Amino acid sequence: MTPTTETPQRPTSFPPQHQNNQPGIEQNMNPLPEAESPVYKPAGKLTGKVALVTGGDSGIGRAVSIVYAKEGADVAVLYLNEDVDAEETKRQVEAEGRRCLLIKGDIGNAAFCKQAVEQTARELGRLDILVNNAAEQHPQDKIEQITPEQLERTFRTNVFAMFYLTQAAMPHLSSGSSIINTASITAYRGSPTLLDYSATKGAIVSFTRALSQNVIGQGIRVNAVAPGPIWTPLIPSTFDAQKVSQFGSDTPMKRAGQPDELAPAYVYLASEDSSYVAGQVLHVNGGEVVNG
Repeated sequence: MTPTTETPQRPTSFPPQHQNNQPGIEQNMNPLPEAESPVYKPAGKLTGKVALVTGGDSGIGRAVSIVYAKEGADVAVLYLNEDVDAEETKRQVEAEGRRCLLIKGDIGNAAFCKQAVEQTARELGRLDILVNNAAEQHPQDKIEQITPEQLERTFRTNVFAMFYLTQAAMPHLSSGSSIINTASITAYRGSPTLLDYSATKGAIVSFTRALSQNVIGQGIRVNAVAPGPIWTPLIPSTFDAQKVSQFGSDTPMKRAGQPDELAPAYVYLASEDSSYVAGQVLHVNGGEVVNG
C-alpha cells in the first residue's frame, strides 16, 4: 500500500454479529479490521530483525506483523487453528518483501512454545523481538459461573504462555532485543464480566515490570501495550451481537480503535526509538485516562 496523507475514516458502529468459537475468524467479520494504515510511512526501523508474534494471524497481531515487515523485519506468526487468516497475514508480510513463517499450535503448551522459538531461530536465522500478544476471554455475569477449567485455561493462554515463550526465547535474545507484551485497559479499570481476563491482564503488567528489571542488565528491554477497545475477532467471538454493534462507543473518541492504529506502538517499543524505555506500558485506548 502506498502511503497517503488523507486521514482514514474509521467506523463508529458495527453491524450486529456473533461468532460461536474463539479466538474468532477475521475473514468472517463485517467490516474487516483495518490491519494496514494508509498513512503509515516506514523508515527501515527494524531492518534485518526477526520477530515472533503470537496471535499474528489476525487482529492486533496481524497489524503488528505487517508493520514490522514494512520496517524491514522477518516475522514468525504463532496461531492456534485459524489457517485461512494466518495465510492472509503471510501473504501481506511477503508482499512487503519479507519472510513469514507460520507455526500452528497451542501456546498454553510449554513444549510447543519451546519448539516454536527454536523453529523461528533455525529457519529465520535469529530472534530479536518477542511479541506476546495472543489471549482469550470468556465473559460471565457472576464469579460463581467461572469454572476451574475456564480459569485455568484463561491464565494458561494469557499468562503461562508468556512465561513459556520468554523462557524459550531468552537463549536467543541479546543486547538490543525487545520483548513486548499485550496487556489491556482492563488491567487498570477492571471489567465486571471479565474477571479472570482482567486478572490475567493485571498479571501481565506486573510481569512486564518485573521481567524488565530481571533482564535489563543483558540489554534486553521489556515493555507492554495496553489497548482499549480494538476491533478484532476476539470481539464478535466474545460478546453478543447487540453489544458488538455498540463496541467502543463509550470511549471519549466514541468509537473502537482499529489494529493499524495500535501497531505503531509496537514498532516504537521494538526499535531504537525507545532505547531508554523499559518496564513501561503504553496506553492506546481512545482517550481513556488510567493510572499506571
